[in-house]
Amino acid sequence: MTRQHFAKGAGAIAAVLAIGLAGMMISSPRGQAQNGGSDEESKIQQGFAISPVPLNLAGKNRALVGLGSYLVNGDGDCNGCHSAGPQTEFTQNGNPYLLPPVFGGKKTVNPKTYLGGNRDFLALVPGSAHIISRNLTPDKTGMPEGGRPFSEFLQIIRTGIDLDKLHPTCAPGTINDGCVPFPFNGALLQIMPWTAFQNMTDHDIQAIYEYLSAIPCIAGPPAPDPRHNDCP
Repeated sequence: MTRQHFAKGAGAIAAVLAIGLAGMMISSPRGQAQNGGSDEESKIQQGFAISPVPLNLAGKNRALVGLGSYLVNGDGDCNGCHSAGPQTEFTQNGNPYLLPPVFGGKKTVNPKTYLGGNRDFLALVPGSAHIISRNLTPDKTGMPEGGRPFSEFLQIIRTGIDLDKLHPTCAPGTINDGCVPFPFNGALLQIMPWTAFQNMTDHDIQAIYEYLSAIPCIAGPPAPDPRHNDCP
């Protein structure tokens, strides 16, 4: 056997061994999640473990709720924007950004503001409309974000459309506190990173919606403020 033939034979054997080892890793429990289940199952379990509020699972898809919690509270930081702001996002003694003895050593999200929106991001241009985060909690219908069906929620995530029309584009040559000036597109949500979220799968967006349907309602500002939310 020549050196060239030996090298080709050794390469073929190495390839077969590599394929065999890869198959062992895939079929072995070590190649799966540490809890012995699939990656999504581990995310579902973690989602329930990290939910900062009690969940209403009646009539809900439990697996979707758990995965949604993981995406909202683990993968993302939805409450960072959809709460009233850093001052009230956590309870005072549960604020991990503060020093002891004010911080008690355990992070605790403030349930009174959790995903209730109303954080003021100020104006894109001085004198124009303030951008204020929306209330994502369910209303008396049980549907999140003020009673929106999933079809509308999906449309918002995919396109960024502002179905509430809270800050339309200003008329040419004008700026006031009810609109956003050119070149900002007032028909779309500003600040919210929907441009990233739109890349998520329908399954993940459905999970987020299911989780938001399971959290407690927060009323928000009193009516007739358009950010008001009618709780049961």
